[in-house]
Amino acid sequence: MSALQELSNSGLAIWLDDLSRERLESGSLAQLIASSHVVGVTTNPSIFSSAISKSEKYSADIKSLSADGASIAQIVTRLTTDDVRAACDLFLDTYQASSGVDGRVSIEVEPDLAYDTQGTIARALALHEIVNRPNVLIKVPATIAGLPAIEELTARGISINVTLIFSVERYVAVSDAYLRGLERRLGNGLPLSDIHSVASFFVSRIDTEVDKQLDDHHPGSELRGTAAIANAHLAYEAFLNTTRSQRWKSLAAKGANYQRPLWASTGVKDKSYNTTRYVVELVAANTVNTMPEGTLDEVRAHGIVRGDTITSEIPAAHVIFKSLAEAGVDIDHITAALEDAAVLGFQKAWNELLANVAAVIG
Repeated sequence: MSALQELSNSGLAIWLDDLSRERLESGSLAQLIASSHVVGVTTNPSIFSSAISKSEKYSADIKSLSADGASIAQIVTRLTTDDVRAACDLFLDTYQASSGVDGRVSIEVEPDLAYDTQGTIARALALHEIVNRPNVLIKVPATIAGLPAIEELTARGISINVTLIFSVERYVAVSDAYLRGLERRLGNGLPLSDIHSVASFFVSRIDTEVDKQLDDHHPGSELRGTAAIANAHLAYEAFLNTTRSQRWKSLAAKGANYQRPLWASTGVKDKSYNTTRYVVELVAANTVNTMPEGTLDEVRAHGIVRGDTITSEIPAAHVIFKSLAEAGVDIDHITAALEDAAVLGFQKAWNELLANVAAVIG
């Protein structure tokens, strides 16, 4: 049995963190679906910026749309939603076979709306309508301003990928927003069974920042490289606590679906670490791991899958976090800074995407 099949058998859904017209037209994505247990795709502004800047396959559309009077922003919307729609169609069989759980393709609201609740709601509704596929997920950032948007969009029947979650505290708030949206929907006499959601918990960046502090103040600390996985384990504990609550059980009885934890930023940044660690150490039922193809290849070639590697490690995660606090590591400060940096990073990528399109127009 392949490592990828073992992951799938253990309850972890494998999604690809990449999309491009090149990948769609070459058959690369179809091949990953057929042979590598890939059951979904995530995108973000950085992925689209890279795809459009590196390929000539968008040039004709860009020039044609510009000639018809479309603005740069309108052209970007057309290019990205066309790719997402095509990917949704490619995953339709997966979507149907999984009763809507997988076969999902995500597209993100523009990052300049990260602190604009009403703007996020309006744009999410627009993107959902433009893509016009049942298996699209609209990505909404888990900023403070994003929380009421998550609730409102869920209440309106939009399936969401909540992105940019770094702390367990914010993850709990995201889960609460999802439940509030479902409760409002139920109160309005609307069905719950067609609503799906994932909560994207960013992993590797936690280690990057915590390791820097440990290296500065505690060189050679045995805590190095422990924070990110422990943080994700505690997030999964929060997920389990939600699913065991009477509040959730009441919604589930009416057809509600889990908001699955999704492990994002799972490519290893510190080359001294095992390349598969943010996959094989984060395996449990009802989870998703979205990974770049390089990480997927590493797991296929070298991954040692040991079944559920989260549930039994939750007590140890609490010990690790206590030790980090005693070492002077302020996780709350780190996760807040990471959220700010991530929003800025995606805003930069979005601006680069606009500039790349403008360059093609000339």
